[in-house]
Formats: sequence, C-alpha cells, structure tokens
Amino acid sequence: MSASSAQHSDSELHKNVKEHRDVIIVGAGLSGIGAACHLAEKCPDRSYLLLESRKAMGGTWDLFRYPGIRSDSDMHTLGYSFKPWEGAKAIADGPSILDYVRKTAAEHAVDQHIRYDHRLISASWSSEQSVWTLEIRQPDTDQTVQMTCNFLYMCSGYYSYEKPHDPQFPEVDSFKGQIIRPQFWPEDLDYQDKTVVIIGSGATAMTLVPAMAKKAKQVTMLQRSPTYVFSRPSEDWFANSLRKILPATWAYALTRLRNTLFQEFIFKQARKHPAAAKRFLLNQLRKQLGADYNVEKHFTPNYNPWDQRLCLVPDDDLFKAISNGSANIVTEHIQRFTETGIELKSGQHLEADIVVSATGLELEVMGGATFSVDGQVIDFATLTTYKGFMVSDVPNMVSTFGYVNASWTLRADLISEWVCRTLNHMRKTQTSKVVPLVPESLKDMPTKDWIADFPAGYLQRAMHLQPKQGNQAPWVNSQDFRSERALFSLPIESDNALHFSALVNSQ
Repeated sequence: MSASSAQHSDSELHKNVKEHRDVIIVGAGLSGIGAACHLAEKCPDRSYLLLESRKAMGGTWDLFRYPGIRSDSDMHTLGYSFKPWEGAKAIADGPSILDYVRKTAAEHAVDQHIRYDHRLISASWSSEQSVWTLEIRQPDTDQTVQMTCNFLYMCSGYYSYEKPHDPQFPEVDSFKGQIIRPQFWPEDLDYQDKTVVIIGSGATAMTLVPAMAKKAKQVTMLQRSPTYVFSRPSEDWFANSLRKILPATWAYALTRLRNTLFQEFIFKQARKHPAAAKRFLLNQLRKQLGADYNVEKHFTPNYNPWDQRLCLVPDDDLFKAISNGSANIVTEHIQRFTETGIELKSGQHLEADIVVSATGLELEVMGGATFSVDGQVIDFATLTTYKGFMVSDVPNMVSTFGYVNASWTLRADLISEWVCRTLNHMRKTQTSKVVPLVPESLKDMPTKDWIADFPAGYLQRAMHLQPKQGNQAPWVNSQDFRSERALFSLPIESDNALHFSALVNSQ
C-alpha cells in the first residue's frame, strides 16, 4: 500500500461526495490563516482547504468594528512567528491587524484556498476509510454540501459569532434609547454629544470608554466588580530601535523572544507573589489617577492579579479620559432599566441615550458542530485532552486554543508546527490514522478542568462542555509557553500516547 493510495483515493473512496482534501482547516481567522501558512510551507505535498462561515477572512478582527478596537497583546507575540510585525505601534488597532492577516494570507497564497459562507455542521469519522465526512451548510442558499478530508484542523475560535453573552438585564425592554452589543456594532451609530453607559469591566469596555469619550457628551463605565489593569506605551521602543539597525526578521525574532519572556516572568511573579503584584498595580494607578481617586473601589478586584486576565490600557488613554472628566466609572449592581437609563441598587440613576452591553462572549465548543467516530456521537466532556489540542479516542483532529495568560498566537504557532511534523511523520510511515489513547494504567488518574486555576466567567460558563485534563503529560493543558514548547517538540515517533495505523484495505 502506498501513501497516496492510503490518503488520496478520490476516485474510489470519495466518489459519492463533492470534494476531498488531505487537510481541511475550519476557520479563516488569525489561527486558521496561520495554520494554512505553516501547512503550505512545511507540507507542500498536502492538499488543503479553509472553510469560513462568514463572508471574509480575519475572524475576530473582521467581525468586531466598535470604536477603538485593538489588540490587548503586543503584536510581536500576537503576530505570526514567520511574519514580522513592522508597524510602529505594538498595541495595534483592529484594521491594522486585519490588514496584517490579509497580507499574510496573500503572501502565502492561502487566500486562494478559502471557501466563504461554508459553515461546518457536523463531522463524522470512518475508521474503515480513514476519512472525516463533513456536512457543510452554505448560509446564503441554506444548501448543504459534503466534503471529506483525512485530517481535520479546527481553527474556529472559542466563541459564538452569532450570539454574545446575554446577562438578562432586568426590565431591559423599558429602555427607550439604543442598546448596542459590540459584536454587532452599527456602522451608522451616531454618539456625538450623547450620554453613553457601557456595561462591563473587561478589555472591550476599557477600549470603548476612551474611544467613545472623544465624541460623546459623557461616558460611564458601569461595572459590577473591578478588573486589574496596567498601562504601557502602544509603541515598543525596543522593537522600533532594533528595526533601524537590524533586518526586520532579526529585529522581530529578538523582540518576540524578549516580550515572550517578559510576559512569562510577569505572570509567574504575579502568581508567586500576589500581594506584591497587587500592591504594585494599585500604586501605579494611584500615580496615574491621583491620590483622591477611589482606586480601592473601582480598580481593586476580590481576586489576585492574573487569577483572571489583566486589562491593558495603552498610553494611559482610559486614565486620561477619567482625569479630564469625559468618562467615569461606577461600581454598582443594576436594579433595573428605566425609560431613560439604569437604576442601580444603591438608588442612583444613570441617564443614558445609548447603553453598550460589553458583557462578554458566549463560548462555543468546536464551532458549534457535532462530531462522531464510527457512528458514535462524541461527548467531549467525557474524554481527556492530549496536550490541550487533541482529544483521547478522536483520530486525526486537532483544535487550536491559544493562551489565556499570554498571546494567543504563541500557542497557535506551536500547534501548527506539531501538526505539520505529525503529518510528515504519517507520510513517511505510510500511516493514515493517528489517535491519542489514554493507557489503562492512567484511566483513573486525577483530573481537573481543561483550563484550571483561571476562574474567568466567560470560560467557566462552558468548562463543563470541555474535555478534562489529567495530572501528567501529555494529558495536560498547562497553558505554559515554555513547558509546552518543550512538550510539543518531542519526537513524534517516541510518543507512546499516540497510536498510528495504516488503512487496512485501500481497494
């Protein structure tokens, strides 16, 4: 049996379906475009296709169009390992990031391999044929088509593009003004000289407040509880200086290394010395907002730094808006909505022409599709994660999820490199199937949540749907870049958790 007969038999195995590829990538956002670039470079003999449910590439960076949309990670670590970020601002705005993704796709010609308006509905694995059969809906026509692939690479992100988190505000229908969700920002929204209340305390709210305060009459950020924040310049002096004396690729690589190590150091020091980290963050805020500002009430959470993700304030923009009076923060619980605003449990009433509900995302497992193996529907919650990107007993499928404590793309790049090495190993060994199997001796090992020790609400709302992680590698999802870089780079052939096999009958 040849490798081509095991993995390409379109005429025999796939004659009843529309199309077949060696690899199908689901999602053409930051992760999916990166995955395709890695694949095109490192596995040039593999055919591939990207399926994108929307009408454009870019994922988050094309979907979100609210004022001030930007990264909350520096672009030297959020950017791809193979594509230098050369913009002056390391904390970049959304349109610049979208342009970066589009240019990367064009440079590697992966934009020619994207099918838009193709939403994955279900995927079923056949061990007899070593293929995934995909049911795909085309939203514009509501037609369903079939495709097959040997390897399924999920890069669909972690949240629903159609449904943001709805906290069910009391008596919200009473409000006569506009209620806006950042995920569906109206292009023609006029907030000039309007009174705006933004509900939320995360990155989206803290981005919107200073951006809208430039035009609005008054902007109030209404939060139920505070979030830790820190400020840094939007421009990285180190990167900008290096680019003047070094080639772009060298300057980028050095900056990426420096910033990655710095992220790791800050995170681990905060977890190791939470009291000192808290004291440092709050002291910085007092310097930026003045001694009279109530930092304890509005910027002091009831958890330790990095128990949840810190919010970035580039160039002190939020603090400047608060200091000049164009924005303010109210920390209170909502009693109900009224015709003209929001009544708080304290009795205070916030007048509003526009209310922005920046209350978070609705997590979605595997893009909301259903999966089965040999006719058995997969319940991911009953299975064990393999390195945080595969699942026990599920063959030939990888799913990308980045870091919650560092830049997303650092992990996405590591996963892509692992996928390419594994596909090349399968080509070399003429195998068509790879599946992680938990050995009998570890079936009863202690387990914990897929992402542990990170109690952010948006994650906890869907953690019961995710696979569990064990207490030893490779059945872990450590979310630690340095340890995962070592773990992911171990030789494929020596990994006893992976089981490879060839197609028994290719006729």
